[in-house]
Amino acid sequence: MGEWSQFRPGDKAPNDGEYMEVGENAFHMGINNPKIINLKKGDPFPETTNHNRKWKKLFRG
Repeated sequence: MGEWSQFRPGDKAPNDGEYMEVGENAFHMGINNPKIINLKKGDPFPETTNHNRKWKKLFRG
């Protein structure tokens, strides 16, 4: 079974890292100035800018 890829406010971070706020249509429209946060494993995700958004792990290439 795999790890979740999107997280809601209050969920616990599965790993240390940076997480970015994404919207339901983020792949099509994008979000201007999305929030980026740094969490440690087990830290709770904070509230998002609006109720339609979630958190996703940020991978920097």
